[in-house]
Amino acid sequence: MGTREHKAKGPRSVSVGILSISTTRTLADDESGLWIAKRARKLGHTVVDHQVVTDAVEPIRANLLSLMAKAPQVVLVTGGTGISPRDVTIEAIRPLFTKELTAFGVLFAQLSFEEIDSAAIMSRAAAGLIGQRAVFCMPGSLKACKLACNQLIFPELGHILAHIGET
Repeated sequence: MGTREHKAKGPRSVSVGILSISTTRTLADDESGLWIAKRARKLGHTVVDHQVVTDAVEPIRANLLSLMAKAPQVVLVTGGTGISPRDVTIEAIRPLFTKELTAFGVLFAQLSFEEIDSAAIMSRAAAGLIGQRAVFCMPGSLKACKLACNQLIFPELGHILAHIGET
């Protein structure tokens, strides 16, 4: 079965959880997370929860697992993917992946390079599966979230879920 057929078989609407990582933002001023929620709804998806958590390994893992208990098919994580000492999203989440979607980080870096030149080298965007759920970790800037969601994530959600559901 080709890409077109898989995309056609995939769901048009999915349930989404949003986890924003920040030491300074709250839910009320989480510009990137709020944009993701608004965009997901506009595309016909259901947002099951949106949380903001501090940038530390244990709180990130605990909040991710709490969010996953609400059964989203996809979790979109924004923030904490840089290279500063406080950026630990990848260290918190990558060990939970049962499969990694390695092309996501590469493609995101390529698209970022086209927009921000060599500064794209500092991004550690990552994605993978945790059980039957897709998890995408992207930078916290609004511009980066728009790039990742519009160019990579939202166009492929149904296709990804069609593959996850194969037996």
